[in-house]
Amino acid sequence: MHALDGVTRGQQNQALGMSTLAFTVCFAVWTIFSIIGVQIKQELGLSETQFGLLVATPVLTGSISRIFLGVISEQYGGRIMFPIQMVTTALATFLLSMADSYELFLLAALGVGLAGGSFIIGIAYVSRWYESKDQGTALGIFGAGNLGAAVTNFGAPFLVVAYGWQQTAQIYAVALLVMAALFWIFTKNDPVLAQQKSSGEKPKSALMQLEPLKDPQVWRFAVYYFFVFGAFVALASWLPRYYVGAYGLSLQTAGMLAAAYSLPASIFRALGGWMSDKWGARFVMYLTFVVSLICLFILSYPETAYTVAGINGPIEFSFAIQVPVFAFLTVALGFVMSLGKAAVYKHIPVYYPHHVGSVGGLVGMIGGLGGFVLPISFGIMNDLTGVWTSCFMLMFVIVLISTLWMHVAIRRMERRKYPQLAEERHLSDVPDAPVPASATR
Repeated sequence: MHALDGVTRGQQNQALGMSTLAFTVCFAVWTIFSIIGVQIKQELGLSETQFGLLVATPVLTGSISRIFLGVISEQYGGRIMFPIQMVTTALATFLLSMADSYELFLLAALGVGLAGGSFIIGIAYVSRWYESKDQGTALGIFGAGNLGAAVTNFGAPFLVVAYGWQQTAQIYAVALLVMAALFWIFTKNDPVLAQQKSSGEKPKSALMQLEPLKDPQVWRFAVYYFFVFGAFVALASWLPRYYVGAYGLSLQTAGMLAAAYSLPASIFRALGGWMSDKWGARFVMYLTFVVSLICLFILSYPETAYTVAGINGPIEFSFAIQVPVFAFLTVALGFVMSLGKAAVYKHIPVYYPHHVGSVGGLVGMIGGLGGFVLPISFGIMNDLTGVWTSCFMLMFVIVLISTLWMHVAIRRMERRKYPQLAEERHLSDVPDAPVPASATR
């Protein structure tokens, strides 16, 4: 037995395992346009901006839905909310296969986007099964369901080639229905909801759950998540198109290389959770931003030809990032982004243990909006500049601003909350989570 009354390790593992599997399937559906969108773009003759909007539209629904899905999940539990969300998304995904115009594709994409709301349902459900000291690792493992993007990038191109994009959408819809049934069968109500039902206690109202959103700290976490998650989703959706357009690769090859980015950006989220438990989420965020700046600076550099006035005449040379180097840098970027995603969500159940749904929903919504805004911005910048690497230039600026903002905000917070400690110890030693009452000097 554990400190959570009546909860065994087996029950925890079962809840975590089923939630992670369901989130993986949902995330695969959420990013389906990264593959079928390439073929739809060719069929409809879409511009880069129109393609960016199509890819980003599911992210919009998945982002906005997180705020109310988080609140509802806090009230009624993830066991019932997860299947409802998956069945609804399956219907929208099946109807997608019947669309025949750009406007209908956008409408169907809004429904498919509900798959992204699965994240906050799982966060609210899983966090209730674990104590605070283990929540970072548990939520990191759950967040590894982001590898659904890798599943789509790797597997969907072969389904599209073999059966067409319409049948691919139908296969995804069936997979969602099967997963909804399995989740309902093999899970049970979380301990908090079970206790509320047994005691007759009513869940907190939606307004009470939204109360912490007035705290500026919540919005600071949301800004971090705008990059580590929003840019991850945007790039996972954009990379297949980038490889096809910038390097002239086939859709299958582009999908596999994009999957190579999505895979570490997903599975190492569990490592990020463990690192956050062990060394602190703040250290992990600094690591994420610094390494991201290095990778994005190199990726931002476009293919360039130089002419130098030499002693014996002009000297010409050029610089270009070849596919192997480009792939390596994107994989490294995805790796540190996965650590950052876990670090952000390590804070939430620690600071707001009774408002995980609402706070996590807001943070997830802002992060998801990054996944909506950025693909559109990538397309617009391509149309305006005609430079493929403009997407990485934009992300570099975002990370640079976020890093400076984070550093300044943390220093101000430390001096305000721990003035005596800041004088006696180096500021980097100040904990980035609430200090237990027992941890006095």
